[in-house]
Amino acid sequence: MYTLYYSPGAASLVVHWMLIELDAPYALVQVDTAAGEQKRPDYLALNPNGVVPTLIIDGKPQYEAAALLMHLADAYPGHRFAPAPGDPMRIDYMRWMFNLANMVQPLFRQWWYPSEPAGPEYADPVREHVRPRIEAQWQRIDAHLAEHGPYLLGETLSAADFYLTMLMRWSRNMPREAIAWPHLAALAARMKARASFKVLYEREGLSEWA
Repeated sequence: MYTLYYSPGAASLVVHWMLIELDAPYALVQVDTAAGEQKRPDYLALNPNGVVPTLIIDGKPQYEAAALLMHLADAYPGHRFAPAPGDPMRIDYMRWMFNLANMVQPLFRQWWYPSEPAGPEYADPVREHVRPRIEAQWQRIDAHLAEHGPYLLGETLSAADFYLTMLMRWSRNMPREAIAWPHLAALAARMKARASFKVLYEREGLSEWA
């Protein structure tokens, strides 16, 4: 039995989605991030970064959404959401997972919390700078899907596509959202059509970008 500490729509969403896809036994503990519960001592004892998700695995708290997603995909090989070690596609899968974690997700942190890197007086310039960087990522990924899709690994659906879909969802209120690019829009439509996505939305109480 896993225990997932989550906040609706946050980075925990992709871990929650994967647990549903895998039909893994889990319990949910909601963290009220608006009230700052993620910064309280009892939660920091689980996750010193003070963010969600945290996933209790065999009684031990683990964190970092990409790492948790990769672990779950490997722990349930029958679902084939990750190429096995030794598979030639493994390196491509790992590259996309790390690329999304290192090059795309951090840009959203700057978009939502522009005061963090430069102070409140520079919030607007930070957003002006980060927006084209996010859009450049969408353009690059869309071009990859156009040539090598329909998924990041071609015909093979992987955990990386779930991760990408969560990040696309985060762009829904930006001036130009991810689904403005046609191949990203097609991928988003396929992923949102999965039965697990409906269950995820019901359990997290979400409705936008359905």
